[in-house]
Amino acid sequence: MTTPAAVAACVLLGALAVFQALLACGVPWGRLAWGGQHDVLPARLRVGSLVVIVVYVVLGWVILARAAQDGGGHGIPAVATWAIAGFFLLGAAGNLASKSRSERVVMTPVAALLSALTVAVALQG
Repeated sequence: MTTPAAVAACVLLGALAVFQALLACGVPWGRLAWGGQHDVLPARLRVGSLVVIVVYVVLGWVILARAAQDGGGHGIPAVATWAIAGFFLLGAAGNLASKSRSERVVMTPVAALLSALTVAVALQG
């Protein structure tokens, strides 16, 4: 059964993927990402944004796989979901430490929410 927390996490990841795609296309929202040092991302960070989209798809797939597990929390999806929750928590810490006020204010809560949603999915079963 897909849980509301898994769906919410995937919707949020989808929104972040769209955001990264817009950054890769040159939309001047760079203050919200990659340390906030550029309004329009340079080429290397645009490529990074494209890579991040793939990462978000994989993370969403793992979260959904865990949500679909019946019974106990064993196996690769269960362990990976905990790792993903930690990854998002580290991301929140990184965003909080950013020199960019925009990144701290907007992206820190997003990453913290993703961590909390992923923990909820990891705890199921």
